[in-house]
Amino acid sequence: MKLAWTLTALALLAGCNRMPEEAPMGGYAEADLIYIAATSPGVLQSLNVKRGDHVQRGQTLFTLETDEQAYTRDAAQARREKADAQLANLRKGKRPEELRAAEQQLSQAQAALSASESALKRQRGLVAQGYVSPLHLEELSAARDRDAARVRELQAQLALAHQAARSDEVAAAAAEARGSAADLGLARWREGQRSRSAPADAVVFDVMNRNGEFVAAGAPVVTLLPAGALKLRFYVPESQLPQAVVGHDVTVACDGCSAAITARIRWVSPQAEFTPPVIYGASSRAKLVYLVEAEPAANSTLKPGQPVDVRFAKAPAP
Repeated sequence: MKLAWTLTALALLAGCNRMPEEAPMGGYAEADLIYIAATSPGVLQSLNVKRGDHVQRGQTLFTLETDEQAYTRDAAQARREKADAQLANLRKGKRPEELRAAEQQLSQAQAALSASESALKRQRGLVAQGYVSPLHLEELSAARDRDAARVRELQAQLALAHQAARSDEVAAAAAEARGSAADLGLARWREGQRSRSAPADAVVFDVMNRNGEFVAAGAPVVTLLPAGALKLRFYVPESQLPQAVVGHDVTVACDGCSAAITARIRWVSPQAEFTPPVIYGASSRAKLVYLVEAEPAANSTLKPGQPVDVRFAKAPAP
């Protein structure tokens, strides 16, 4: 009888020396989803994916109607062609036919000048002999000067006909061409925005619209869950806050999980908050908690919204 009492006392003493296990911290899994939306409103023309599909980066997800954008692009293309043609025209001289016409006019003026000079030479001898009055000689001299001026004028016009337009006009046309090119690029970009593709390899988490429905600007049509987007959010009581260190590991358990899951802390809230009214884990008694985020291992099977129980690992990760 004494031996039995002794063994019972020893067992009670051993139980008193055992440290009570800390209660798990309640939390849940959450995902940083990618919401794919159109930049402008329109009717959904084609939806190429459905919920649960695996998509690759660059794969087309959906397309809105593009009639309006196509017309805008064609108009911008026409304006650019017009501006480019005007710029090219200003950089050129006159047409060959116009140059030949100017050359013929110059030849006529040179012939008239030659005739004026010959008549002036003949009349000078007659004036010296007294057969022609000096007044007539002045008229011939004026005619010669007039024909010479006409020759110089046509020579200047012919030289100008070989040149391009004024530099200021060319610069203005070049600026107009650049503006029309920018308008065309913007029209093409807007047309391209009507068809959206996946920015990364992901799983289609949800689809909000169907073919034929009107989609508002900025309204998500497809939601993607990319790899590595899953995270854990749990609340740490103030008494355990020193254990919440960025880079340290935590162990995660959930209903239906065959084995414990490892996650690494990546963010600790710098601000305390009161325990929210809805929190996973009935054993939480802390009134003042800190929100912590952790990244689960790549082989985790957790789903967004799934409740979990979190405990700090006994030894921090190296």
